[in-house]
Amino acid sequence: MGTAIQLWFQNTRQVRTWSWFKKFLLLIFGLGFIIASFLFVTPQGLNIREKLAQTVIVTQHRELAWIFIGAQNRDKMVADLIARNEERGKDDLKFGMIQIKHKNLSADELIKVEDISGPRWKGKKMYVYDPKSIRVVVPSKPKEGERISSMVERTGALAGINGGGFDDPDGLGNGFAPIGFIVSGGDLLYSGYQGYFPQHVVGFDEDGFMIVGKYSTNTLKTRHVTEAVSFYPRIIANGERLIKSGDGGSGIQPRTAIGQKADGTIIMIVIDGRQAHSVGATEKEVQELFMAEGVINAGFLDGGASSELVLKDGGLVTKPSSRYGERRLPSALLVFEHPEDYEATHVWDGMTTIDPGGAYDHPEYLAEQAAKKAKRKAQNNN
Repeated sequence: MGTAIQLWFQNTRQVRTWSWFKKFLLLIFGLGFIIASFLFVTPQGLNIREKLAQTVIVTQHRELAWIFIGAQNRDKMVADLIARNEERGKDDLKFGMIQIKHKNLSADELIKVEDISGPRWKGKKMYVYDPKSIRVVVPSKPKEGERISSMVERTGALAGINGGGFDDPDGLGNGFAPIGFIVSGGDLLYSGYQGYFPQHVVGFDEDGFMIVGKYSTNTLKTRHVTEAVSFYPRIIANGERLIKSGDGGSGIQPRTAIGQKADGTIIMIVIDGRQAHSVGATEKEVQELFMAEGVINAGFLDGGASSELVLKDGGLVTKPSSRYGERRLPSALLVFEHPEDYEATHVWDGMTTIDPGGAYDHPEYLAEQAAKKAKRKAQNNN
């Protein structure tokens, strides 16, 4: 024991003679060793790694989740997540639980927006009192998605949130390659599958009942669904929680979600994420927000950097996590005082292939790279 103590004191004296740089490297190594030991040896560390993997799995960089849990566990986690989402979406809805009471409201009566917050997130909650005032709006020009603020200004809508998912290479896609299908005004504007194939859907029928779950476009047609986009998962069905254990399995994210109360009122929730002021929310946290409001059916719309709420009189009132601000999107859910006045453009008609875009043609990204190149050139000249 005496020899060990002696060696320790000798090493300590030696460290004192090191330069500040060597001491700094030793500190970094020591902290790295402690953190790695905590993450990879303790049960608490495993839990943190799994949460990080869940968060990465639902982004554009799903393959990188192996860094936290290994490739085999990542693949199992992905399969489990898909299976849970499929299970949540399969049961049919009971529309007898909903009686739509609010109709033909004025612009001042249609919506109400409130701030919401949680332990690590901030966001907005918007009540839409007449569900038939909601329309699915798509870009007006082919080959490029459209920002919600542009859609609101172009159509005269009162407000809007992002809609369905889309192919998004490098997180810099052009917003024109939808995933699933899009229905507006009863017209099928886009579909990536045959009409008999069930897909995850959020939409509304001609009477204002919200549809959320797995349905084919053929089924939606027989049910007179007039507005619909594709995204998932469903988190409340027929007044029952669908997340009964855990937090939902997709980590902490920016969120956009929608639900319908027993009187027909629609609640839209947009939560900021991946930022210092708001990290994001779990699926279960959003589910509990809806349950506290007495929501009967609810599900998610596209989230991540696409999550945003725009008001006609207030502009963009949430903070998207994209460093370029609002993203170009293939669809949005907008609220109108006169919804019958909007007629969607069939911008995908006749197209056999759709270019989703990417870093090579993203205007803000290219401008950013050009500015960096010019700065480096100026520094080199000096």
